[in-house]
Formats: sequence, structure tokens, C-alpha cells
Amino acid sequence: MTTTTLSIRVPSAEAAQWARLASQVGLDRATLLKQALREGCSEVLLERAGAAYRKGHVSLSRAAEMAGVSLRDMMIRLHPAGLTLNYGVGDLAEDMRP
Repeated sequence: MTTTTLSIRVPSAEAAQWARLASQVGLDRATLLKQALREGCSEVLLERAGAAYRKGHVSLSRAAEMAGVSLRDMMIRLHPAGLTLNYGVGDLAEDMRP
């Protein structure tokens, strides 16, 4: 796997807070930050996909693709995200056609 080094400037108090948290959870600061970035980016992708689905701009399967999750996972996340399944009888009939 190829890696890239990223560099950011943050207030010293924030960096100290991250170091304390890393110590509390038994990780080094870099590992904690990588984990937090991954989770944060995943959350942003899910929010954007959910918003596009809510507005009717994309299908549920496309929203799942945008979020980088399976269709099943996206369906599980609908209710907690305040979304409803936009799938009616007409959609089912269309999906059942050979």
C-alpha cells in the first residue's frame, strides 16, 4: 500500500487533548487521528448520500454506493438517519419484471 504524509496545523490545546485521548484509549496519537479521520469521512459520505436520497436525486442503491456501504447497510441506516424508504408498489412491479 502506498502512503502519503499529511500535515496540518492545529491549536496546541487541541493537540494536547488528542494526545490525552490517545493515551486513555491505548493508542498512539497518529493511530487515533487516522481512526478519527476515517470515521469522520465515512460519516460525511453517509450524510451526503442520505441528503441526496432524501431529495430524490439518487436511488437507495446509488446512495449506498456514494457512501461506500452495502445496500443492506444503507437500509439499516435509514431510520436512525431520519430517512424513509422511497419504494412503492410501482417500484416493486418494475423490479419484478423479467
